[in-house]
Amino acid sequence: MTFTTADLFDAHGDALSSCVTQFRSYGSRTRFSGEIETVRCLEDNALVKQVLGTPGEGRVLVVDGGGSLRTALLGDLIAASAVRNGWSGVIINGAVRDTVALAGLELGVKALGSNPRRSAKEGRGEAGVPVTFGEVTFAPGDWLYSDEDGVVVSAQRVQD
Repeated sequence: MTFTTADLFDAHGDALSSCVTQFRSYGSRTRFSGEIETVRCLEDNALVKQVLGTPGEGRVLVVDGGGSLRTALLGDLIAASAVRNGWSGVIINGAVRDTVALAGLELGVKALGSNPRRSAKEGRGEAGVPVTFGEVTFAPGDWLYSDEDGVVVSAQRVQD
């Protein structure tokens, strides 16, 4: 991938939203993009596991974990499943764990922080719904572009 979010914003600024949340990068892929799929959950990663267990086809899963750092919503096993299923990346408004293992996976992973505590597995939450954080609404079917500078979102594809 040759895009930078700064160049995309310069070229398409009116069509893009820039997420103000300051994420840390955990996956080996620092630059990733794709069509958005979403999950909203709080300290329960059953839906995250379920969605990432399906064919990703280069999409990016955006997870609104309510900003909670009490439990991890993604670890090495679920992330490895995402790689096997062809997901481009995962953005988590919450925590991850197994950060050393995540760094070795060919997947973009951005999250607020890490916590070794695992989450509940009860399936609470929603998938495929618009989620909002960092002054951006992430809607299924929109496009996300992420690099070292940040995350931008467009209602349509702006870069291959």
